[in-house]
Amino acid sequence: MTRKTRRWAVGITGASGAVYGVRLVEELLRAGCEVGLVVSDAGWRVLKEELGWDATRRQETLRSAFGEAVESGQLRLYPSGDIGANIASGSYRMEGMIIVPCSMGTLSAVAHGSSDNLMTRAADVMMKEGRRLLLVPRETPLHAIHLENMLKLSRMGVSIVPAMPAFYYGPRTMEDLVDFLVGKLLDLMGFEHDLFRRWGDDGRG
Repeated sequence: MTRKTRRWAVGITGASGAVYGVRLVEELLRAGCEVGLVVSDAGWRVLKEELGWDATRRQETLRSAFGEAVESGQLRLYPSGDIGANIASGSYRMEGMIIVPCSMGTLSAVAHGSSDNLMTRAADVMMKEGRRLLLVPRETPLHAIHLENMLKLSRMGVSIVPAMPAFYYGPRTMEDLVDFLVGKLLDLMGFEHDLFRRWGDDGRG
């Protein structure tokens, strides 16, 4: 990895809100970041249900969605069962990983060190190597086990970023709400963006 190249892993699970993961990947690619993408089987089902993606032709579907980034290798799809992939190794240089949206099942597996697939293994590697790990849970209401798992991970340095919209900036469309959350994630990941109006930019606050 060259000094100027940024490299992140992105996981998409079976929680509702697949559009968040897709939109984030779009912005990371636009920023010139190399992206390693892992989508669980349940994640592919949600992509089909919520965005109409063809889960039976995964590579072709990615080419349709992300175009040249797939052909050039800037975006690489990893099978969820490939625990020997480079993103599952601590010696592979990455800035971090984000799972968006993150199901409570995946969050629980990460919290308890259960790394029996590539997504949870890569997340485990981020923690052991002291790299950034962000989880974006999308569930409501939350019961005590959900909250305890999130607290456990937060105490270990994992960023827990619930998919919660804001309204102070006057969103008018669903895309505005999606971009707000994606912008918050990019802030935490250290990427510049202009996806939403920040509080105080118009003289208020």
